[in-house]
Amino acid sequence: MKNNLKLLRKQRKLTQVGLQMKLGIDQALLSKFENGERVPPTDTLLLLADFYDVSIDYILCRTDKPEINK
Repeated sequence: MKNNLKLLRKQRKLTQVGLQMKLGIDQALLSKFENGERVPPTDTLLLLADFYDVSIDYILCRTDKPEINK
């Protein structure tokens, strides 16, 4: 599964450990999410989308537009 999680994290100059400290998501899981080895559960997708201020569709590469449709 292709996703934008690594791009979003790097844009904010965070390491996986830094993101782990901010959100409480295990670093090993973050790595698997970023590499497409696992799909984040819905609650984690919501947490990441809120943190990065982007849509879940953007995280999952269903759109190129990071804006949230409200």
